[in-house]
Amino acid sequence: MKKIPYLLIATRFLLAPVILSLAYFKGVEASVLILMLMYFGLLTDIFDGIIARKVGVSSEKLRRLDSQTDLIFWLSLGFASYFLNPDLIKNEWLGILIIFVMEALCYIVSIWKFGKETCTHAFLSKMWGLSLLVAFTYLIGFQQTGWAFYLTVGLGFISHIDVILIILILPKWQYDVPSSYHAWKIRCGKQRKKTVFFN
Repeated sequence: MKKIPYLLIATRFLLAPVILSLAYFKGVEASVLILMLMYFGLLTDIFDGIIARKVGVSSEKLRRLDSQTDLIFWLSLGFASYFLNPDLIKNEWLGILIIFVMEALCYIVSIWKFGKETCTHAFLSKMWGLSLLVAFTYLIGFQQTGWAFYLTVGLGFISHIDVILIILILPKWQYDVPSSYHAWKIRCGKQRKKTVFFN
């Protein structure tokens, strides 16, 4: 049981090249399969954390591995969307650029302050992950952007601001900090309360 969280993370990691290969070589005809893999990947993301806490193996190493695997997984879906709908993605370059810049800023600020990448698993970041799921469903399944895409960009911008605030407020590096408000409570010396959301 203690190995299951790592196996779920490894599964999500391996899904990334599979998704990219399907999009590049099979194109639109693989859209349904790619969506199925995306939803399966989300399930592995939900259950790796739940099982890890249940069997007592949730740790900094596991959470950092989970966080970086999430990044690779969602990036693979982003590139897959480009392979399937290049013109659609090019038309939305500004929103995509904003997300990439904000993601890069989170890493830069965290490495500058703590010497390691961010691993907050904040509440707004989880909400953004769900919005990504909807946006990619529209992009890959229906070749559309619309409200789902713009919601994702807006929520992504806000969630990244929250992560940057968490990093700046925390006196030392910590993982699983739900929000900048919780980071402020930690800075003020109040007892940290673990808050569990999706993983």
